[in-house]
Amino acid sequence: MSAVADRAPNTPAAPALRREVEAHPWARVEAGSDLAALEADWRALEANALVTPYQAYDWVRPFAATIGRAEGMDFRFVRVEDSQGGLLALFPLVITKRLGTRFAEFIGGKHANYHMALYRPGFAEALDAEATQVLLQEIGEAIGGIDALFLINQPTAWHGIANPPAQLAAGQSPSCAYKLALDPGDGDGTLRRSMSKHARKKLTTKRNRFAEFGPSELVQAHSEAEIARVLDDFLAQKAARFAQMGVPDPFAAPAIRAFLRDGAIGQAGLPPAIELYSLDLSGRSVATYVGAVQGERFSGMATSFDLLSETARTSPGELLLIELIKRKCQAGFTMFDLGIGEARYKTTICDDSDELVDTFFPLTAKGRAYAGYSQVKRALKRRIKASPLALKTAQRILGLLRRRKPAEADE
Repeated sequence: MSAVADRAPNTPAAPALRREVEAHPWARVEAGSDLAALEADWRALEANALVTPYQAYDWVRPFAATIGRAEGMDFRFVRVEDSQGGLLALFPLVITKRLGTRFAEFIGGKHANYHMALYRPGFAEALDAEATQVLLQEIGEAIGGIDALFLINQPTAWHGIANPPAQLAAGQSPSCAYKLALDPGDGDGTLRRSMSKHARKKLTTKRNRFAEFGPSELVQAHSEAEIARVLDDFLAQKAARFAQMGVPDPFAAPAIRAFLRDGAIGQAGLPPAIELYSLDLSGRSVATYVGAVQGERFSGMATSFDLLSETARTSPGELLLIELIKRKCQAGFTMFDLGIGEARYKTTICDDSDELVDTFFPLTAKGRAYAGYSQVKRALKRRIKASPLALKTAQRILGLLRRRKPAEADE
């Protein structure tokens, strides 16, 4: 199934329309739902595109096949083409219905730290705010039957090039995404630069205390058996943590495990888009880490540790992360991000962050009303997160509510 918004008129165009067509650097917008049919073009674009790890084909494919299928998600993959049919941009979207409003948003939800389309760099640079408005309007028309485009948690720029829809942002997202530029081949130097002397001293104390428990090893799961073992440990550690908090475990759904497993196995002959790590102490996992990979960037998705382990007081999750950063430096990676959300270890380790913004693009009166509601809601969430006291109070209230009823999905 596909729908097309073609910018080339079939009849002689008025001068104003001809000027508009000539002014914008694309010829055709097409929306479809067949992911497999896009694979070759997607991979070709991805090879040189502005793309985050969460829009890589090998991340989206297992997500769609597992979580997407289990939750009945309605996907739309929007192609933006030049006059020769060449792919200029690709928007991986899902149709969501909430409070009677149908809108398109980026695939991945809370599983993805960054939401963005894939762009040829030159095409992204050519899109000013006015052209982006026209493009989003045509994307809405190509999809059809939606009230708005809700593009949240978008980076303002990627590799130094502005993200076009971010130019139309209504405001900042509730949280930023923490990141650390890596010095390839120099993990110790990277950490000396990013971490304070006091933080490094505390880390050394933790490492020495951890070493007293015996030999340890940072293990990456490669084989299907290793992947199954690390996933078992990760999910068990998460379940124990959420049980301790008295809230539902968001990782409990079988589709979550299937997604992480399929993403970590990948496709034959290609590196996986998801990597699983375990910090093993005498052969037993005391901490785990899940991350997404695209190019020279590693993006943290989730971390956990064994609450019942005698090593818990030595911060094994943080020790795992430090060793993983060093490993990625040795492998030649240039960026390591710890994702969205506030946590002490993120500000301790990272010395930079990506500003994220929300763009609400209404297409109907209903979409305009819901966009206004969502904008206010997101702004309130941002203000709460900016205040430690307000955040602590909100978390306590949310915890009480979740004990009574599983939390509903939140944009």
